[in-house]
Amino acid sequence: MGAIFQSLGKTITAGFVILVILVLATVATGGVGAKVGDHAWWAFIFRWLHVMSGVMWIGLLWYFNFVQTPSMPKIPDEQKPAIGKVIAPAALFWFRWAALATVITGLILTGMLGSIGSLVTFARPHTAIAIGMWLGLIMAFNVWFIIWPNQKKALGIVTVSAEEKAAAARLAGMTSRINTMLSIPMLFCMVAQQNGGL
Repeated sequence: MGAIFQSLGKTITAGFVILVILVLATVATGGVGAKVGDHAWWAFIFRWLHVMSGVMWIGLLWYFNFVQTPSMPKIPDEQKPAIGKVIAPAALFWFRWAALATVITGLILTGMLGSIGSLVTFARPHTAIAIGMWLGLIMAFNVWFIIWPNQKKALGIVTVSAEEKAAAARLAGMTSRINTMLSIPMLFCMVAQQNGGL
């Protein structure tokens, strides 16, 4: 059993095996409201994928803002390269691809539910989700077109002058803080739509 937890791949595989067992047990007992394979079932699957990728994205955003950035001044200078050369690039890889996966699964889900027009009209009953979607799209834009290009400079993945490196680090950090701020109303809108809050 311990071998499962020695490898992230094995741990994730075990999680999916447990998921399949739970889904099969739920289907066998008639506990699924939607028929497996029909439109409602696929909408549920894309909602789950959207939530999974969103948890990864916002979790990493909050890790950067609540843990890594505030901890950097406390780390001795000789240990900082481990963060900049190993941990931050790996976290930024998952961060940006989780952002993209969240947007793609969200747009697919919105299309499946027939509410893609809510992005433009903000019509009831889709007001909250439209606001949340725009906040998410702004945040994803920030990830791919401001944070990531500037982090590449700040981390030395792209070679720039010391002044450009410092400016890139400041811009990436400020944009990450903007995304943290936007994540709060965005998450509220996502939950409010599902539960009738707006």
